[in-house]
Amino acid sequence: MNTRPAIDESTGPVSLTVGFNQDSSCFAVGLDTGFCVFNSDPCELKVSRDFNAGIGATEMLGKANYIALVGGGKNPKFPTHKVIIWDDAKQVAAVTLEFRSQVLQARLSRSQILVALLNSVSLYAFSSPPKNVSSFETADNPSGLCCLGSSMIAFPGRTPGQVQMVEISTGNVSIIPAHGSPLKAMTLSPNGEILATASETGTLIRLFSTTNCARVSELRRGVDPAAIFSLAISPSNTLLAVTSDKATLHIFDLPHPNSNSTSRHNPATTIPNSRSSSPYSSLDRPISSTSSDTATSNKQKWGILGKLPLLPRLFSDTYSFASAPIAIDDDPYSSLSLNGTPKPSVPIPGIPGGKARKGVIGWLDDSTIVVVGAGRDGRWEKFVIGNGEAGRWVGRQGWKRYLGG
Repeated sequence: MNTRPAIDESTGPVSLTVGFNQDSSCFAVGLDTGFCVFNSDPCELKVSRDFNAGIGATEMLGKANYIALVGGGKNPKFPTHKVIIWDDAKQVAAVTLEFRSQVLQARLSRSQILVALLNSVSLYAFSSPPKNVSSFETADNPSGLCCLGSSMIAFPGRTPGQVQMVEISTGNVSIIPAHGSPLKAMTLSPNGEILATASETGTLIRLFSTTNCARVSELRRGVDPAAIFSLAISPSNTLLAVTSDKATLHIFDLPHPNSNSTSRHNPATTIPNSRSSSPYSSLDRPISSTSSDTATSNKQKWGILGKLPLLPRLFSDTYSFASAPIAIDDDPYSSLSLNGTPKPSVPIPGIPGGKARKGVIGWLDDSTIVVVGAGRDGRWEKFVIGNGEAGRWVGRQGWKRYLGG
């Protein structure tokens, strides 16, 4: 006879999605009961709105009172085929955009709204009412990948692995054959000069110049396949942070797009007018740390093997100069069976990929990173990059369950 008490799975709100604003000073959390906004450092609650219904996607507009919301979870607040531009000062829906299929992601700037569906993206002028500027077909894009810069937008192409970049002012489209498998993550640098992409394989991150679409560099996360959670480039446009389901944060040096390291191979097609030492405990010490020079990084990674000819390319690839563990352990819709073993996780309705976002990266400055994840046990983690006798390192300075508990 089983006398153990039943497990209560309904205690407290569950975070379904999380995302930073443009300068990573704040992050918004979509809950199964509404949404909230936190200051990034220190991690403090700023705004909390209880709708008694779920929010599956959020996008802040800096620190302004506007935030894009899409319904999600088992009981969505809004239809999942609508984007609601919420005016939090008045606590009303200021703008509503309606589509024929589920909205997977929305991006905001002061002049544009970019919306990603499974097989298309649409660009709108941020006006009242919003004006549709252009729409583009894409390959299947279950993660809702799209980037909105000051002068261009980027999103998956019609063929898996391709990227489309569009100049907002002219409508010119460039097609970049970035990967041989479907895209999993992408980001633009703060200055808009570099586009970083990763595929579903997750072993390589490729960097492209947005001015001529040339491949600037190729960085190796690892040898084993992995699901990339997040890519983010530092405020100075010199460092790249990467997280994955390997529960690891990697830090890479970025070459300048106009440096001599820029690849001469430019496969893009342009279609004009187309619509000191670380003070942390052993638990938080970096997994690896190497010197700042990428050549030295490869040398330390593989020793003399990195210089021998005819060996597989992984021995000469550019690896991260430091890495550290991150927390990705919980799932909002998983639970324990009566014998204590985990049940299979249930896909979350109205959430891209059916899973809560994990390992989302925000750069506070060139030496400070915040990583947040959604879930029943939503985590905020702060990492710092430092210099020691053995070279640069990255280590965790603190962490917090931002939903309490």
